[in-house]
Amino acid sequence: KEPSPGGQREDRGKWQKPRITRKSLMKCCLVKWIIDSSATQGRSSDCELELSTVRHQPEGLEQLQVQTQFTKKELQSLYRGFKNECPSGLVDEETFKNIYSQFFPQGDATTYAHFLFNAFDMDRNGSIRFEDFVIGLSVLLRGSETEKLRWAFNLYDINKDGYITKEEMLAIMTSIYDMMGRYTSPSVRDIDPSEHVDKFFQKMDRNRDGVVTIDEFIETCQKDENIMASMQLFENVI
Repeated sequence: KEPSPGGQREDRGKWQKPRITRKSLMKCCLVKWIIDSSATQGRSSDCELELSTVRHQPEGLEQLQVQTQFTKKELQSLYRGFKNECPSGLVDEETFKNIYSQFFPQGDATTYAHFLFNAFDMDRNGSIRFEDFVIGLSVLLRGSETEKLRWAFNLYDINKDGYITKEEMLAIMTSIYDMMGRYTSPSVRDIDPSEHVDKFFQKMDRNRDGVVTIDEFIETCQKDENIMASMQLFENVI
């Protein structure tokens, strides 16, 4: 391929910020779910977010545009699908489990959906608001490398104490393998998740105190191509 106009293209690997396209959006299971729901609603006004039928009303469109990297039309489309699936304006854990059982029927998505729900449910009240939902999606789909890694750290930090233990990392990785079943790469039949986690945890736990801090996590991931490549598995199941 010839170099693009304007000079050399910087190669940032798998973590390069994607172009803002519908195709990049549709790689995300959660976006597929709400876009598909939006399509079943038929046409509706694109002027503003429609707030009349929900009990929880999200922040205004302009404020969400400032807080995320989504366009006005993208936010409107996301909100229509969200409202169609969650008329109350809030999504619960059972909904997450249903979403992932649809997209990963070859495995058991229950545990992973539980962990992912808790990562989105920042105030731990058992439900997720639309604005929290799209702010999280914006980071995962269009955030910087560091922002994505911070979000991933939050997912792995199951008890939200600011540290990742080997047990927590293993629980997340096992849940991903269980959900993806035989389609997991590397295959569950080829490598035990605990072997995978042992290698990564040893690299991340730099001071050998048995836990990984967010600084250790980010620094190790950014410096290790193998870990960054493995993180692609995580990105593929959001």
